[in-house]
Amino acid sequence: MNLKDISTSVPRKDHKGKVSGQLPYISDVKVENMVYGVLYRSPIAYGKIISIQLPNLPEGYEAVGAEHIPGPNFVKIIKEDQPVFANEWINYIGEPILMLVGKDLNILYGLLDEVKIEFEEHPPIYTLEEAIKQKAAPGVTMAHYEFGESLEVISAIEQGAHQIIEEEYETGYQEHVYLEPQGMLAIYKDDEIVVQGSMQCLYYIKNSLLSALACGEDDVRVVQSPTGGGFGGKEEFPSMMACHVAIAAKVVKKSVMLVFDRSEDMLVTTKRHPAKFNYRTALDDKGNILSMCVEIFLDAGANEGLSSVVLQRALINSAGVYKIPHFHAKGYVLKTNTVPNGAFRGFGAPQSYAGIESLMGHLSKRANIDPLAYKSKYLVKQGDPTVTMGKFRDPILMDEMIEDLVTTSQYKKKKEDFQTLNQLNHRYKKGIGTSLFLHGCGFTGSGERDHIKAKVKLFKSKDDQVSLKISNSDMGQGIFTTLCKIVAKELDLPYEEILFPYPDTKEVPDSGPTVASRTTMIVGKLLERAARKLKTQWQTGVEQEVVENYVHREMIPWNEKSFTGDAYPAYSWGANIVEVEVDTVTGNVKLEKVYANYEVGKVIDERVMKGQIDGGLAQGLAYGYLEKMTTKEGKIQQKSISDYGPPTSMDVVSIQSKVFDNPYEDGPYGAKGAGELTLIGGAPAVQAAIEDALQTCFQQIPITPEVIIESLWMREGEED
Repeated sequence: MNLKDISTSVPRKDHKGKVSGQLPYISDVKVENMVYGVLYRSPIAYGKIISIQLPNLPEGYEAVGAEHIPGPNFVKIIKEDQPVFANEWINYIGEPILMLVGKDLNILYGLLDEVKIEFEEHPPIYTLEEAIKQKAAPGVTMAHYEFGESLEVISAIEQGAHQIIEEEYETGYQEHVYLEPQGMLAIYKDDEIVVQGSMQCLYYIKNSLLSALACGEDDVRVVQSPTGGGFGGKEEFPSMMACHVAIAAKVVKKSVMLVFDRSEDMLVTTKRHPAKFNYRTALDDKGNILSMCVEIFLDAGANEGLSSVVLQRALINSAGVYKIPHFHAKGYVLKTNTVPNGAFRGFGAPQSYAGIESLMGHLSKRANIDPLAYKSKYLVKQGDPTVTMGKFRDPILMDEMIEDLVTTSQYKKKKEDFQTLNQLNHRYKKGIGTSLFLHGCGFTGSGERDHIKAKVKLFKSKDDQVSLKISNSDMGQGIFTTLCKIVAKELDLPYEEILFPYPDTKEVPDSGPTVASRTTMIVGKLLERAARKLKTQWQTGVEQEVVENYVHREMIPWNEKSFTGDAYPAYSWGANIVEVEVDTVTGNVKLEKVYANYEVGKVIDERVMKGQIDGGLAQGLAYGYLEKMTTKEGKIQQKSISDYGPPTSMDVVSIQSKVFDNPYEDGPYGAKGAGELTLIGGAPAVQAAIEDALQTCFQQIPITPEVIIESLWMREGEED
C-alpha cells in the first residue's frame, strides 16, 4: 500500500498477532533451564530490619537479597533513594526485601510464608494531609518549585480587590489497569544477561542494570517483549523488576522469570499521584480575575522516583489554557510511607486540569456567567506568554474548536432544556459540562537536548528491505504502524515492506523513552529526516545504514531553578463536552453523550488517533467519577479490578470526536503528540456535568455515588 495521504488508515502492523491470540507475551515465554522468582515484601510501613531468618531451602531453591548486588543498592532513576532490595530501612508496605528462586511456584509461595523477619517499627506518615503538616521536617519535602508574579505585587492587588476566593481541591490515586500485568525475564548466558519483558523504556532499564550489576555495556542486553498496555506504569517501575531478575540470574546461573498476578500488581506498583491544591483568587466587583495563587502538594509515596518531574508538569499546567493576570504557583513533592507513585498518562497534568477547570467553573457561577463563556474570556492566544514566560508561537485553534463543539452538541439549547427537565423530575437530573485543555509535547525544558539526545537508525538490507532501529516501545498505542507509515511515505515504498522489529539494545540506539507524548513528534521527525537522507543515498542491492541525531529547536532557554523559559516546543489542544444523568436516590452517574475536539498538528493515522481518543477519554472520564483507590494504614485496599472499578463497555458511550488540522513544522508531516492529551479533559468535564445536574459544587475527584449522596444530604440539612 503506497500512501497518498499520511492520515489514511492502514492495517496495524501487530493486528494479526493480537486478534488471533498468537502474540506471545512475557508470561507465555519458556526458556531452557528457567526458574521462577517470588518476592518477600515488607509487612510494615516504616522501620528497620533487625534480623532475617530463612527456612531450610530445598535443593535447587535459593534466596537472593541485597548482599548479592554487585553494584550500589539502588534503582537508578533520578535520586538514589529506592533500594533494589531493602536491607536496612523499610519505607512502605510491600517493599521488596529478598527474592526466593526455584522451579515450582507453589513451593516458593510456601517457603515465602516461612521467612521470618524481625523489624523495629517507627511512626510512619500515612497520608498526604499528615505530610503537609510535617513538610518542614527532615526528608518529608522531596522537591519544591515556585514561580510567577511576586507575592508583594499580589498582596497589593488583593488589598484593592472586591473579593478573595479561597478553594481547596483534591484528586485521588489512579491505577493504570493495563491488560498485561508486569513481567520480566532474565536469560542467563555465560557472556551476557539478556533481560526481556513488558516495558516502555529500554535504556532506563539498561542503565539501571549497568549500575546494579556493575558491569560493562556489552554484558547486559534489554529486549522488549510484546507489551499489553503501559500508560506510564511500565516507564520506571520495570527497572526494579529487571534488577531483581538479573541479579538472581547471576546468583543461580539460570534464567529467572518474575511475573506479577493482578493482585500483586495492584498492591505494589506505582499509581497516579494523589494531589491537593489550594487556590487563592482575587476578583473585582464583576467577577473578573485580578490575581491568582495556587499551591500544589503531590503525594510521592515512599520514594521520589519521577515525582519531581511530575510536579514540574503539574505546575506548568496549573493555569490551564488561560492567561491569568498576576499568577503565582508553588508546589511540593512530599513523602509518605505508602507505595511509591510514578508516571501515568498525562504526568501531573490531569490533576492540575481537574483543579483549574473546577475553579474556573465555580468562579463563573459567582459571576453568573455561563462556564464556557467565562473560560473563553481568558483563553491564551498565539503570541501570548506561557505561565513560565515562554511563548505560544504557533496558531491556536481553540476558538474554532469550541464553536464547532457548541454547535455539534447543541450546548446552549441543552443547558436550557436540562434546567427545565430537572425542575420537573425530582429523581433524575441531567447536566452538561465542558473542559478546555492543552498538553506540552516532549520532555520538559531542555530535557531532549541535554538528557535524552535521541538517535535513530534506518537499516537497508541487500534485498532492499528497510528496518527501523529505535528503542521506542509499541505498547498498544500504535507506533509500529505510525512510524512505519512516516518512513514508507518518505521513501515512497509500500507500507507493508517497512519492518519494525521489537527493539533490542544490542541492535538499536537510544532514541529516548516511550513517554511524554514525544514518540511521533520527536522520533517520527528524526525518522522522516533519516528516510529523506536514505532516499538520496539509495543504492539498490547494497546494505546501507543511516543515522539521525536530535537537533534542538532554539527558543527561550529553559531555566529549571527559576522555572522560566519555553517548557515545550509545541502544544496539542483539546475541548470536551459531556452530558450525564444523575440518580439523586442512588448517586449513580450515567454518561449520556461525549463530544471531543482535538488539535494534534497532523494525524498520522486516523484509526490509531480514534483509538487514542476513545481510550484516553474512557480513562479520563473514569478518573473523574468511577475509579477510586484508597489506602488504610499504608496499604492499598483495592487488590482486584472488580474492587477498583474501571469502566466497562456498559459505562462508555459512543464518543463523537473531530480532529482539526494545524501542521507543526518540526513534526513529521506536521504531527504533534496525542497520546496523553486525550485523557486530560475527561475528569473535569464529567465533574462540570455532575455539578450542572445537581446545581452544586464539588472540591474533589472522583465524584463517586457516596460523594454525591453526602453532598445531597448536606444540602438538605442546610435547607432544613
